[in-house]
Formats: sequence, structure tokens, C-alpha cells
Amino acid sequence: MVHPGKSSARAAPPRHHRHHLFLFLLLPLLISKCQSDAFAFKSAAIAAAAPSRVAGGAAGGVSTKLDASKKGGMDAYAAQMAAMAAGNGISPATAAADAIASADRVASEMIEATRQRSASAAAAAAPVGSCDDVEASAAIAKLEASQALSVARIASSIPDLSPKPDASYDASSGFVVGDGDDRRRVVKLGASDAPGPANVAWLSDLCVDSRLSSLTAYSGPLTCVPHLISRCAVSVGDGGTAERLNLFLDFRPRSYGAYEMRDPSTGNYPGPDTLGRKSFEYSGARKDYETKFGTEDVANFLLDVRSSLSGASDNPGLGDPGLSELETLTRGPLALDVTMPLSAGNVDAILSAREKAADIWLGWAIDPSHRHKPGAPVNSQYVYDSKYKINAYGVLLDVYVKLFGQSDGEKLAAADSGPIDEAYVGGGS
Repeated sequence: MVHPGKSSARAAPPRHHRHHLFLFLLLPLLISKCQSDAFAFKSAAIAAAAPSRVAGGAAGGVSTKLDASKKGGMDAYAAQMAAMAAGNGISPATAAADAIASADRVASEMIEATRQRSASAAAAAAPVGSCDDVEASAAIAKLEASQALSVARIASSIPDLSPKPDASYDASSGFVVGDGDDRRRVVKLGASDAPGPANVAWLSDLCVDSRLSSLTAYSGPLTCVPHLISRCAVSVGDGGTAERLNLFLDFRPRSYGAYEMRDPSTGNYPGPDTLGRKSFEYSGARKDYETKFGTEDVANFLLDVRSSLSGASDNPGLGDPGLSELETLTRGPLALDVTMPLSAGNVDAILSAREKAADIWLGWAIDPSHRHKPGAPVNSQYVYDSKYKINAYGVLLDVYVKLFGQSDGEKLAAADSGPIDEAYVGGGS
């Protein structure tokens, strides 16, 4: 875990700003030689269990397409970074290697932590039983079709949004996961990014048959647009029957606002007496988010979604003791996390909510007023995102291990979080 409000070895305050700026912005372009080793902890989990297409369409081989993600992070910012680097002469190979080694270590610790929890609570991590998938299949299929329309709207509004075939999977790829029964469920994931003004660092359009529909949009460092997490999962009851839906919606802030420090009884945050001058920095980040993104309209939209769900119960949120530390560091102040019965009415309400959430995010992404000015703001955003994405990967790992078991949860989290430099040090994949 990396605390976003504290400095770290690979995100230290710059001594010479100009060199520091180029170091972080050029990092994805300079680490290809050492990247495959750092990516190993993720790719090994997938390659071991995800046979896929091989050259020429031959079947039966284990895909090596994940190795191609070594170029991840170079496509989306290549042109702008090359221009910024012209004549600079920086060669931060050692710093780049150290940064990746640090990310590798942190992520490996996260995987080990989930494995230890799974060993002590195997029943909770992997539900067992024979599940009647008819209703669940229909629900996820409906959500998948709706999500495809949202992605199509995003693509039509952001002309430079480009598919990432080396990080994508279709129904013929052989990528499957289980959920504790004897069935293996097909994974479909469409990955893309956009290097231009909208600056989408990673877009993951994910579906797991009968179990999961998820849309993730990581904004790049050229904007302050929140990340979008939109996920609906089907959970299995004690009798092995698919009977519950979990909806998670979040517009995640792009700067640290110390949201986890909010006093739930008063709604207040620690002031300078507790945090010193940092309290003003965090307060400013919260105000900026509330003014631009977490507006009254957006807050009311999420409240309306909550009220439209029949029989829904809230899961632990910010300020609740049941929320993990990683969750407290990554969740936005308006995050919606609810569980409800699997019903046609709830599926329709979720479908409508997720479509509108995607449209809200798209409106922000194409609004030029949310673009950073060149220089320090871009660098600061890059540094923050590098910490955020480590913690976000850890959260996703926990979610998928609980849904699909340890091994399959690891490989799905790896695929959904994107290439190593995208998931851990920012940039566009």
C-alpha cells in the first residue's frame, strides 16, 4: 500500500523540477527493457491459466500476448512526451528500474496478503454449490449490452480512443474463470486508450458470463477528470444459488482529500491543529472536487439511484470500520456500494444508473476546462496517479478473489487493471 498523502521513494518531491518532470513523464518510454520482469507477478498468474489465440489462429497454445504489454504506456503519450523530451538528454534508467522494482514489491505483497486471507477463510473466498444461472445470465447479458452502448458513445465522442488488442480478450480467447463450482465462465475484456486531449489512460470494458459487468476508465495525467468505476456483480448464496446483485459506482478524485479522515458523527475533517499546513492542501483538493465534479446534481443522482433499488442494503463505506485501508485510500466521497436481490426491476435500475454514470464521466472527459496546464500540474497528477493505481489494484484484487477464488481472482485483477506501467506508474497503455 502506498499512502497518497505521503511521499515515497519513487514519488519524492522534486529537487530540480524540470528534470523531475521529464523523469516521470518519460518513464513509460524508458522502462521497456526491465518491464517484463516487473510484469511477471501479474502475467504469470494469467499465462498459467489463460490459453488464448496464438499467431495464425492455432489452438491449444498458451497465449504470449500479455508479453506485448511491455509496450503498454508508450502509445498514449508517445508524441507529447517525445516533444517534451527533445534536447533534454535525461537518461534515468536506474531510477526507472527502481520505480518498477518498488511497484513489483508492493503488488506482490498485496497478492500474498489475499492468499493468506483465502487460506484462513476459503469458504468465504470461493462459494460452492451448483448454481442455476438462467436469471443471472440474463441479467449480465442485459448489462453487457448496455455497457457496450456506453463504450460506443465514448468511442464516438473521443475520436482517438484506440483498441488495445494485446490486452483484450474475446469469447474465443480461452480466458475463463470459476466461482467455486464446476463451471468455467468466459471472460471478455475490451481494452483501449486515448492519447489526445480527453487523455484516457486505460478503458476496460469487462464482462464475465453470468457473474460480472464492469466498466473502468482511468483518466490520464493531462486532465483532472475523476476515474470511473462502474461494476455490477452477481453473488452466490449459501445454497449455491445466484441471488444477489452488488452495484458499485464511484467517481474517484484525482487528488488526495483525506476523505478517510472525515468524522462520521460531525462530517468535519481534521484541521491544522492535527495536520498542520497539509490540512489546507487536503481541504483545497476536496473543494476543487466538489466544485467541478462532486456537485449537488451528481450527489443527487447517486442518491436517486440508491432509492430506486428494491431491498438494497449499504455495504461499509468511508468512516465504517468494515472498510479496508486500501478502500479508504481509493474511494471517492460519493461512492455507492450496495447489495440487493436479483430481480428484473433492480437490473433495469442498475442498467439506467450505469449508463448515466458513463455519460456523466464522458461529459467531463471531453470538457476542455478540465485539462491541466502544461508543466507542474501534469507532473503532480502523474505522481498522484502512480500511487493511486497501486492501491486500486489491491482493492480490485480483493474484490475478484472473493468473487472467483484466489487463482482466478488474481488473473482477472491483473487483466482488468491493465499493463504494469499503466497500473502502477501511470501513463497511457
